[in-house]
Amino acid sequence: MPAPQRSSVRNRLLRALSPADFALLQPALQPVATELRQTLIAPDEPIRTLYFPEDSLASIVSGAAGRVEIGVIGREGLVGAAPVLLAVDRSPFHHFVQSPGGMLSIATADLLAAVDESPTLRGLLLRFVQILMLQTAQTAFVNAAYNIDVRLARWLLMCHDRLEGDDLVLTHELLSLMLGAQRSSTTLAVQALEGHGLIRARRGRITILSREGLEAVVDDGYGLPEREYARLIGSL
Repeated sequence: MPAPQRSSVRNRLLRALSPADFALLQPALQPVATELRQTLIAPDEPIRTLYFPEDSLASIVSGAAGRVEIGVIGREGLVGAAPVLLAVDRSPFHHFVQSPGGMLSIATADLLAAVDESPTLRGLLLRFVQILMLQTAQTAFVNAAYNIDVRLARWLLMCHDRLEGDDLVLTHELLSLMLGAQRSSTTLAVQALEGHGLIRARRGRITILSREGLEAVVDDGYGLPEREYARLIGSL
């Protein structure tokens, strides 16, 4: 299979690379199709492969049985970037596919060889690590300061940023897992947002009807990592 071309990749972190830095990664990038809930990085096991999502989403979850989501990565980022670029060979968190689709995989050894060769490549990827840390901090703030309606609105905005179109394939079971909430509470939150005309919920699918309305619900709970991504890397 031919190596992916910089002009055709959909991952925005890859597209933000200089031609020279992309060329360092290009021979090692492998297109892969992912499945719902597929494990990308298992907790406490050596990280041998990293993933650049193209049209899919990955979740980072913590807690017993992965009960709370602490990070989400889509076409703006690299799954596994934080531990590997910080010279750690494993993570205590489970990284898995939240929304299936295509990704570009790269062996950890190949990525590390490339960043050792290029300070500019290392710098850009570390800026993404900084943004992921901000996202995790913002998640902790929102979970502590806001109710589940706000948490759901923020999470829907984050998914909307990373996927094409206004339709999100999401079950209430998956929403509950992502929000760390009871399914009954999640259902009430979905109904509340739907009652205000912000979303439309159907079995296994949520359609965003008013992004501006969701942003108004979340207020300062959304936007900080997104603004930093635009400042440090480019438009999300």
